[in-house]
Parts: sequence; structure tokens; C-alpha cells
Amino acid sequence: MDQHIDTFLHYLSAERGSSKNTTGAYRNDLTRFAEFAAERGRNGSQPHVENIDRDMITDYIAWLRGDRQYKPATVARKFAAVKSFCAFLLDHGIITSNPTAAIDSPRAPKPVPRPMTTADVDALLRAPLRNHTAESVRDAAMLELMYATGMRVTELVSLNLDSLHLMPAPAYVRCTGKGAKERVIPVYEQAVAAIERYLDTARPPLLKERPQVALFVNRRGERLTRQGFWLILKNYARSAEIDAHVTPHTLRHSFATHMLRGGASVRDVQELLGHANVSTTQVYTQLADSHLREVYEQVHPRAR
Repeated sequence: MDQHIDTFLHYLSAERGSSKNTTGAYRNDLTRFAEFAAERGRNGSQPHVENIDRDMITDYIAWLRGDRQYKPATVARKFAAVKSFCAFLLDHGIITSNPTAAIDSPRAPKPVPRPMTTADVDALLRAPLRNHTAESVRDAAMLELMYATGMRVTELVSLNLDSLHLMPAPAYVRCTGKGAKERVIPVYEQAVAAIERYLDTARPPLLKERPQVALFVNRRGERLTRQGFWLILKNYARSAEIDAHVTPHTLRHSFATHMLRGGASVRDVQELLGHANVSTTQVYTQLADSHLREVYEQVHPRAR
């Protein structure tokens, strides 16, 4: 089974354009499934994909829920990995029927994202300005750009110098999202100013004349990582005394919600976020609608 898993992962990466994070998640989930299948086989021998059947998969789901006590969302993700793997095996003639076809996908409740208030966003964006180091100038530019565009953290740290178009106006950034799909996102003037300050005054001392195409770099002159950005954001959220739990995706949620509350259409926000399906974007309309309801009840004379 391991050989087929490797072939499937190569297919995801080379033909589907899946990111390293996605293929890594599939590898972890399918390796766990293969281990489970081996434990259920004779003497723990290497399982064959031809032996994957409906009973094995339903036992696996029950084991994830019962023995491992995984949350519904985790069970749903692990089943989805097995389902995609089996569909690949069927499409390539390795198996003759899909054992997952008659199994209902486990239901995972969709969590409603929690955006930051505009006041908290302002406090977060001001936090790096308290210092005057090269790192703080870089951090101010990153936070401004992330809130300006709603990019995913992977998209942000993957930007290169030639991803930016600052002059002549209007400014925009070109980023590559899921499935290697490229999109162009406008950038407001305040973010442009923060980026220009970083490029002029902070990036050169961080690089120390080392060649680098990455836009955002660490103190060693290397491309900043997702984990590095997460730690930076966490520290600024703490220093800004923001009570809400703030993650890189929180800024993306906040961008989408604030755009909808300001009057942007769902289709426009979908395009800016790089969502393949509008249904993914529509979750943010719940937040915009709830905000509208709060304003209505506070303002309307008959609603109080």
C-alpha cells in the first residue's frame, strides 16, 4: 500500500498542484490508515490495496471516533483522505470498485470564523510601530499587507519581490493560491507605504547584501516561514492586549467580514480570497448579517 500512497501523493503534487502542506496532511492521514489496515491484517503484514473494503473503512472510522476519540472534523478529514485515495486507485485501474462509495461521509460541523473588531485590528497594526528595529518595520509591512489583501499565511510568506506592483498606482500584489491558481489583489495606500518603508530601510540590513528573491526575510536573510510569522503575530496580539484568540487566519476572516460589512459583494470577496466555490465565502455573510442585526436592534426605535 505504501507504494500506491507515494504514487498518489506524487499525483497530488505534480498533476493537481497541491501544496506541500496539503500533501503532507494526506501523507499523515493515509499512513495512519495503512498502519490501521496492517494491524487488522494477518501478523501485521503490509496490507494490499485490493483488500481495502467497506468493512475495513467503517471499522477505521469507528476506531477514530471511539478508540482515538478524534473530533468530528478530524474524522471527516481522515475519511476524505481515504476516499480521495480510493478514487485515485479506481481511476487508474488498480482496484475495480470504490469501497467508500456506499459510505456516508462523516459530518463535521462548520465552525463560524470569529473576526477581530476594527478597533482590535487597528491596535494590532499599530503594535509594531512602537519599536524602530528592522524586524518591527518588516512586521508592520507584513501585517498591513495581510489585512489589506486577506491572503493566506502561506501565500504571504511565498511572495517574491516581483510579486509586487507598487508604482505606478494603483498598487496590487500577485499571489499564487491553492491549486497553483494565481490572483491579483489591490493594495491600499497605507499598506503600500508600510511596504515601501520596509523595502527602503529594513530589508537591506536584514539581508546584509545576501542575494534573496523572497519579499519577507528573517534576520538571517532567509525567507520567513509560516511558523515564524505565527510567532510574530502572537507576540504583537499579546502586546496589543487583544483578548480574542488571534491566528494568521483570523486576519483573513477579519478582512472578508469587514469587506462584506462595508458593502462588497460575496462574489467580489470570493475572488479576492481565492475561494474555488462561493459557498466557502458565504459563511462570512452570517457574520456580516449578525453585525447588521446588532446595529438594527441598537438603532431602530421600535427594536429596543
